[in-house]
Amino acid sequence: MANRRMTKVIVAIDGPAGSGKSSVSKAVAAELGYSYLDTGAAYRALTWAGQNLEGFSLEALESANLEEIFDYQIGIDPSNYFVKVGAQDVTLAIRSGKVAEGVSAVARIANVRQYMRALTRQIAKDTSAAGIVIEGRDITTVVAPDAKIKILLTASEEVRLIRRSAELSNAQRADLKRQVIERDASDSKVVDFMTPAPGVLLVDTSDLNFEQTVQTVVSVIESGIANKESND
Repeated sequence: MANRRMTKVIVAIDGPAGSGKSSVSKAVAAELGYSYLDTGAAYRALTWAGQNLEGFSLEALESANLEEIFDYQIGIDPSNYFVKVGAQDVTLAIRSGKVAEGVSAVARIANVRQYMRALTRQIAKDTSAAGIVIEGRDITTVVAPDAKIKILLTASEEVRLIRRSAELSNAQRADLKRQVIERDASDSKVVDFMTPAPGVLLVDTSDLNFEQTVQTVVSVIESGIANKESND
């Protein structure tokens, strides 16, 4: 679908694990002709680097100059998504259970979060598309509080677990439930990702399928843009 805007639009989407924010945000960006930025990938990539690269210590992240030591690249074209650390493609590696278990601890480090905020803003600034959909955990409140459209994408814990465990064995499902509950508890210490802040639109996907969720979010974005333009 062709771009619908001639000026850059920033869409900020927050949500807990299993809410569908990554797949939904990518599909929404593709439909609108926008760029797509998965901010969580950067935290995962940094966690992966700390776990796998010689001389890259997680303990040093509290004071390290991450701009100098973390060579990070991400594809923001929704049809060409990739994540690299240096020359190594880690798109799949950062989705491992080991990385998932370690990423929350990394994300709580103040130095890391400060660097990630700056990185996200720079990527958004540099996109040549008409807009960009940025998704993550504190995008609407901290990273891009001035975004034209801010959405909190949620779903009940039960629905989120069902979605993430559809193709897993019973043992894996039990482990997944533990991981999701622990991740929610850990991340909630950093940001309230279940209650929308003022100016943030709530989209509950508990009773929606994927396509319905995508179309709902697209409608929310287009209506929000139209409303803001009429008030300017």
